[in-house]
Amino acid sequence: MIDSHCHLDRLDLSPYDNSLDKALVNARSKGVEGFLCIGIGFDKAAEMVELQSRYPDVWLSLGVHPLDHEQAVDTDTLMKWCALPEVIAVGETGLDYHYRPETRELQLDSFAQHLAAADELRKPVIVHTRSAKKDTLDLIRAQKSDSAGILHCFTECWDMASQALNMGYYVSISGIVTFRNAENVRDVAKQIPMDRLLIETDSPYLAPVPFRGKSNEPSYLPSTAEFIAQLRGVSLEDLIAATTENFYRLFPSTKT
Repeated sequence: MIDSHCHLDRLDLSPYDNSLDKALVNARSKGVEGFLCIGIGFDKAAEMVELQSRYPDVWLSLGVHPLDHEQAVDTDTLMKWCALPEVIAVGETGLDYHYRPETRELQLDSFAQHLAAADELRKPVIVHTRSAKKDTLDLIRAQKSDSAGILHCFTECWDMASQALNMGYYVSISGIVTFRNAENVRDVAKQIPMDRLLIETDSPYLAPVPFRGKSNEPSYLPSTAEFIAQLRGVSLEDLIAATTENFYRLFPSTKT
């Protein structure tokens, strides 16, 4: 299975003697065969490119997270880093009016720039969206890009998911689907077409049941996969096969 969204530079590595190598070995032993490591700013971009170069099963996406906007995005910096061949996607970008409604205009400008960069570079975009349904869909629709991308860690309604699916996007479900009060996420997870479904940890955040309360890590991905398989009434093997093939279809350069 593929962890389609994790922050390897932010993991709690104390259980692994502060070794990312050991954490990845543990995840691989649980069946995780690839990791899309997501950057949320460019201050550590060089370190992340170096990190990615050490692992053939780790891929990289770079962007500026919508909750990190204190000033406008530097377009030249965005294009410089996202144009690198090591970077297979643009983002994490998007809109979050739940936590930072006061930066709405900065978020809108940044998201539009990320979408334009993804279109120019012909790379998928990694989208964070919360409490911003209309603006998120309007900007995606206005871009009219063939590159599409992923609505990651999706927690919004089925209507939003279905509109994004109709524009070529994939929808990724995180461990939130296992949370007791996440009925809306379960409703969406049951309806996503199997050929558009992805799974992720968003580690070190949002550890699934039975690890909730702990720092999340890629080795916990099987718990989310098992839950979604049971929810959809399919075998775990079929769920893993489909979500893995979906990832490789969206990012064909990662398939060896």
